[in-house]
Amino acid sequence: MNIRRFVAGACLGVTALLAVVGGAQAQQDITRIIVPFPAGGGTDVYVRLLASELPRHGMQVIVENKPGASGIVAAEYVAHAKPDGRTVLLSSLGILANNIALYDKLPYDPQKDFAPVTQIAYQPAIIVGRPDLPYHNIKEMVEYAKKNPGKINRGSPGATILTALAPLSFEQKEGFRTTHIPFNGDSPALLAVLSGTIDIDGTSITGPLPYIRSGKMRVLGVMDTKRLPQVPDAPTFKEQGYDVQAQLWYSLSVPAGTPRAAIDRLNKAVNEVLVDPQFVEKARAIGMEPRGSTPEQLAQFIKAESDRWLPILEALNLPKQH
Repeated sequence: MNIRRFVAGACLGVTALLAVVGGAQAQQDITRIIVPFPAGGGTDVYVRLLASELPRHGMQVIVENKPGASGIVAAEYVAHAKPDGRTVLLSSLGILANNIALYDKLPYDPQKDFAPVTQIAYQPAIIVGRPDLPYHNIKEMVEYAKKNPGKINRGSPGATILTALAPLSFEQKEGFRTTHIPFNGDSPALLAVLSGTIDIDGTSITGPLPYIRSGKMRVLGVMDTKRLPQVPDAPTFKEQGYDVQAQLWYSLSVPAGTPRAAIDRLNKAVNEVLVDPQFVEKARAIGMEPRGSTPEQLAQFIKAESDRWLPILEALNLPKQH
């Protein structure tokens, strides 16, 4: 055998093997953030913004959308993923608490199947509507709803999401009712407002902000104690005489059993991004307020929010979903 050909062939084989090993290693180093909402919605936009900054902090991240069943599809997927820190769930109150009260049975345990990593953002819930509606704010809407029972169709990104439950609790307290039409995510609900399929929508400011600025939607009320800087003319519920506060918040969770070193690595990288002035400016431009935490702080926060909202859900006496 020609020794030169043998050596050349061996070198090519080693090179090919190294390329395969290197490619596999690179694939293993990719962290996936699983978003339980469709692509294009406000939360999805924010998570992709966050993911785009993480490579500068030593992490290669891709975002995957797995919408459906009020976050259950994504939550089940992550709950049963390998606990190596590479599969991360975008979590919320609905996934980690509310679904317990609203479903007969869940394919995951919100309290046992996940380990907290960090908070990433919050924003108040709002009600938006078309500009041609016969009411221009929440107070006028309540008066109209009481005089015209069943005439208002209210959308939401999902039946168990805070932007659906907070308006429902408000309706029960004030003695009126709209017809609730849940959608599979924020974007479909907003498109339904634009098309006239529904009248109002419980949402956050991120998704509808372009439509508000173009005059295609208006904010009827902000569920917070202060107005939003993005829409300073939009009144709060409190200004209109209603003591209503509801914050949407977002966090990252990983499968239970994930090594603490992997959690700390992700926590460190994400929190470095969240305090970067340029990132904060970009986040606020789309209506998000970045907020980080330690895993322990997130665990305490989730418990406090669960203790607050689960009794409200029980008072609503909603039928269990299957």
